Amino acid sequence: MRKFLLLFFSTLSSVAVYAQEEVGMADTMRSEGKIYVVVAILGLILFGLFGYLVVLDRKVTKLEKKLPEKK
Repeated sequence: MRKFLLLFFSTLSSVAVYAQEEVGMADTMRSEGKIYVVVAILGLILFGLFGYLVVLDRKVTKLEKKLPEKK
């Protein structure tokens, strides 16, 4: 348990160090306006995944209604 806690806190401290560094690529993309393209593509992908899940849920519900109920 002690080793686990030591590993956990050392991981947290390393994450905090990386969070303080500046990301040059993001600043460059933001200044050139390309970051909006990346955000739009990510939004489109997430929207597509959400739509797929909705369609899949409807299909599963339809199949569940067709199955006879077992008592």
